[in-house]
Amino acid sequence: MALLASNGMEDCGFTLFETALGPCGIAWGAHGLLAVQLPERSADATRARLVRSVPRARPLPLTPAAERARDGIVALLDGADDDLADVPLELETVPEFHRAVYALAREIRPGRTTTYGELAARLGAGPGAARAIGQALGRNPWPIVVPCHRIVAASGGTGGFSAPGGVDTKLRLLEIERVHGNGTPTLF
Repeated sequence: MALLASNGMEDCGFTLFETALGPCGIAWGAHGLLAVQLPERSADATRARLVRSVPRARPLPLTPAAERARDGIVALLDGADDDLADVPLELETVPEFHRAVYALAREIRPGRTTTYGELAARLGAGPGAARAIGQALGRNPWPIVVPCHRIVAASGGTGGFSAPGGVDTKLRLLEIERVHGNGTPTLF
């Protein structure tokens, strides 16, 4: 699993691309992804949201790592069994607790889920940390690559999802990965 930091001064690129969910986007720097944008109501809205989240990004040719990220996201959304764990992320501005949560989330394979409480236990935190984990996941700049959609409520419910489309998008992602939100979640 690649987790990298940067100095934030290098060129940043972005691109939009078609997926089974609609137009997605990625922004990247010299050391990895800065953001993933799930589809908005239109390609223009997707682009606008991505550029707001990474204002220094501009259209640039894909780096090999950005190309791998794009191709992996497209394949995953087409039903491929790709966990995207080898896609590097730029983490310089990410708080340490969030880094730990994101690293654990990236260990969850496509087609599997875990609960917020299970992540808390794996972090060595009590069940009360489940809320903090939910907040960290709500700030996840890399949905799909950091698969926050694979973390569900202990009750078997979906839990929240802050990406465009909310819980409907989460359920669609889980359906693509052959997990049903109304069933018992499978653990690591």
